[in-house]
Amino acid sequence: MMGTGATLRLGYIDLSFHAASASVVQAILERHGHEVELSAAPHEAMFQRLQAGEVDIVASAWLPTSHGEYLAPLQKKVEKLAVLYEPYCIWGVPDYIPQDVLASVEDLKKPEVLANIDKFIDGINAGAGISRFSSAMIDAYGLDRYGYRFYAGSEASSFTKFKRAVANKRWLVIPLWHPQYLHHDYRIRALEEPKGLLGGTDQATLVARKGVLPKIAPSALAELRILHLGNAVLTDLEHATQVEGITPLQAATRWLATRSEPVPAAVGLRG
Repeated sequence: MMGTGATLRLGYIDLSFHAASASVVQAILERHGHEVELSAAPHEAMFQRLQAGEVDIVASAWLPTSHGEYLAPLQKKVEKLAVLYEPYCIWGVPDYIPQDVLASVEDLKKPEVLANIDKFIDGINAGAGISRFSSAMIDAYGLDRYGYRFYAGSEASSFTKFKRAVANKRWLVIPLWHPQYLHHDYRIRALEEPKGLLGGTDQATLVARKGVLPKIAPSALAELRILHLGNAVLTDLEHATQVEGITPLQAATRWLATRSEPVPAAVGLRG
């Protein structure tokens, strides 16, 4: 069922796992009769587009930590519809690195680690929470004095470097998060981070401009308000797009078809 309802502009941050969750929202809106215009932009830019009224819905804002400062100016203009999953950031290492040698960020200063590890820590784009946190960690832990540097790059550059390193059993740190498709195929151990600079667990929140809510079919809005994917489902959805090679919308449609009820059994906003 498409084309009988209002056209809705759905935005997402231009990363593959955000595309995966946005496509579930797209599929739900379309089966309730809406046309959906899907668009992507970098982190801060997407919230600027939401503020400017260029998109109606964003899937999703990581709150309160990663994207809280971006959403703050819009608090009175948007409604939080549902928590889609519960993301958190890590500094991860391949699990073939002995845990008794490297278990925490502080261990990166050990002579044995310094002799083996790649000191160039490659992340994704600069606006991402994990990139802001990682840059701050280099300073806060004094890692720069040991030759460590953080570089904000892209998903492709960061993940390609990680895969090549693992193939050759090299030591490296990857700034990462859960949910993320690399966890589907690789055993990645999170380093202990005693200063608490990685932001803790966020709520990946579906947000919509209040002015657009009357345009959304009541049945679609009801379904979106209790939509919950969870970290494991989102990891699988992203893996389907990045490894199996199907489109995000195909992955979303396939997952929705496995649900016994048209509305996924879930919780909405909490706390």
